[in-house]
Amino acid sequence: MTDIATDWDPSKPILEIDHLSISFFTRLREIPAVMDFSCTVMAGESMGLVGESGCGKSTVALGVMQDLGKNGRIVGGSIKFKGRDLCTMTDVELRAIRGKEIAMIYQEPMASLNPAMRIGEQLAEVPIIHEGMAHADAMALARQIVADVRLPDPDRILKAYPHQLSGGQQQRIVIAMALMSKPALLILDEPTTALDVTVEAGIVDLVRDLGEKYGTSMLFISHNLGLILDTCDRLCVMYSGEAVETGAVAEVFDKMRHPYTQALFRSIPLPSANKTDSPLIAIPGNFPLPHDRPKGCNFGPRCDYFRAGECDMRDIPMDDVAEGDRHQSRCLRFRQIDWDMPPATRKAVAKTPVGEVVLKMEDLRKYYEVSAGNLFGGGLTKVVKANETLSFEAREGETLAIVGESGCGKSTFAKVLMGLETATSGSIMLFDENIQNTPIEKRNTDTVSSVQMVFQNPFDTLNPSMTVGRQIIRALEIFGEGKSDAERTERMLTLLDLVKLPRTFADRKPRQLSGGQKQRVGIARAFAGGAKVVVADEPVSALDVSVQAAVTDLLMEIQRKNRTTLLFISHDLSVVRYLSDRVLVMYLGHVVEIGTTDQVFSPPYHPYTEALLSAVPIADTRVIKKRIVLEGDIPSAMNPPPGCPFQTRCRWKSMVAGGLCDTDMPPMKTLAAGHQIKCHLPEAVLNGMEPVITIAAE
Repeated sequence: MTDIATDWDPSKPILEIDHLSISFFTRLREIPAVMDFSCTVMAGESMGLVGESGCGKSTVALGVMQDLGKNGRIVGGSIKFKGRDLCTMTDVELRAIRGKEIAMIYQEPMASLNPAMRIGEQLAEVPIIHEGMAHADAMALARQIVADVRLPDPDRILKAYPHQLSGGQQQRIVIAMALMSKPALLILDEPTTALDVTVEAGIVDLVRDLGEKYGTSMLFISHNLGLILDTCDRLCVMYSGEAVETGAVAEVFDKMRHPYTQALFRSIPLPSANKTDSPLIAIPGNFPLPHDRPKGCNFGPRCDYFRAGECDMRDIPMDDVAEGDRHQSRCLRFRQIDWDMPPATRKAVAKTPVGEVVLKMEDLRKYYEVSAGNLFGGGLTKVVKANETLSFEAREGETLAIVGESGCGKSTFAKVLMGLETATSGSIMLFDENIQNTPIEKRNTDTVSSVQMVFQNPFDTLNPSMTVGRQIIRALEIFGEGKSDAERTERMLTLLDLVKLPRTFADRKPRQLSGGQKQRVGIARAFAGGAKVVVADEPVSALDVSVQAAVTDLLMEIQRKNRTTLLFISHDLSVVRYLSDRVLVMYLGHVVEIGTTDQVFSPPYHPYTEALLSAVPIADTRVIKKRIVLEGDIPSAMNPPPGCPFQTRCRWKSMVAGGLCDTDMPPMKTLAAGHQIKCHLPEAVLNGMEPVITIAAE
């Protein structure tokens, strides 16, 4: 077999996808997943592939890997890697390329790691299999690559099993494994979706730096436009199986020439968005099913610029945009559209007035006792300090955002508030009732209906065997709403109206609904008893960006109508900045900063807040960010560091005299009315902090 590397001219594209069509075949029909898709990646270039779930991004990646399963088939076009068509290669030829010339990193790192093998052996397998390298040399290379992906103590990591590493460390190992044979093309399929924003920032920097170090070309699949801006040179926007716009990242961001690209940007919370003056605009309608696409333009039924008799008459090809580097659009009317015209559908709304305090927590602690020795008990008992001295209050009609990394105690606090756990000490005052020690089964119906929760994953919170209407009626029955079945049925239909779902959905099962529609049902059920306080635990993180906009603004609209207090738990600071009135920042069980949104997003910051803001990917070319990547992982709540909980990762620690950070818990300082920070830094240092995020002048 001819070696690909020796035959290829580096001035030519390393990956050339030409008019690719991929279908999946069921017993009923052929389902076209990708149609007429073209994309070119040059040597050393990073190409971003963006779009909503179901648009075909991952199918393109699997097509490149020639791993479409039994039902998938390439029905048209070609995929050339270094000039050779992958579609015509034999299995033997493909095996020689996969892992060596082309490597892929998946979304879930544990799916790529063998839980029964040590990390070192898994890494060493790659060069042993692909290059016939001796075991000792392969282990030495593994150690070098582990150091390259910035993991501390490489010798310990090589001896560890996957379960002994954090999610961020596991993903770094998967990246190391992909780089072991120094592939020419690296495909990354949503590699940071499951990671905290601070870990994501480190992974993004790592991928970019390693790409430059090894000269690796990349195909980076993501729904996060900010991430694409941080990592890629070019991007391709996909919609319903087709590429609809492609070009250099900055050109597409600033001079977009397809209505879908424009609609995507209008539905994500950029710094210019504001929930009252400049609310997000959700894309109307729903994503078309693969076997039921409209005639002509796939985006036509949802497009503000659609013209009947023009846009729905024929298949629409990609067309060159006059200005720009290889900039193309799949739109018949992009030359006639005024792209600078503000959207007619955006309307300012009144700010929700904030009322009296409805929820007050004082010195709340939640500790867990665990046996650290024997699996079945008998070992030393250790204490996990999940929440430490949590104190805050929330008012009627207010949105209080609670942010922080995984393991900081956000969800534990939510469980205590809901009565799923009881607090170790402290008080929770809901109106005039202390509910700190009252588990949910002992709370009265009014209390249960007053505090409700919207969960992160809409797929796991609905009963698959019950209709949507019956699930909402069941909640009404539990809350004692309505005197008869007829009244409860009418109330259920009114709740569907509230969350903007057609009343006919009452007879549907959850499997017949999209992710966004399921989340709306969850919201309707939460408000069935007239909830006064709603805990929204990452309610939009599992949804596409356009659906996020619709669900976020739905929550805001319901809040305005019902004057609900919304506790919004999230790691997405772009969404937090858009919808919150106040922000509470948690780290290792502690509140380290609390204030209004404007106060928390402007200096002076707590050093942890500063790092969080720096890590947020923002899809705006005008934004200038100071890059602060936190080293290490969040410490264990079972063995927290002495003194300040953040001192092991703080870049400002040297500014505090006397080693206070190592020994003493910082006091909570009041910097301004309503703005508090738990930090030893002198006020002069805090006040001298520079903004992390600035907007460049036009």
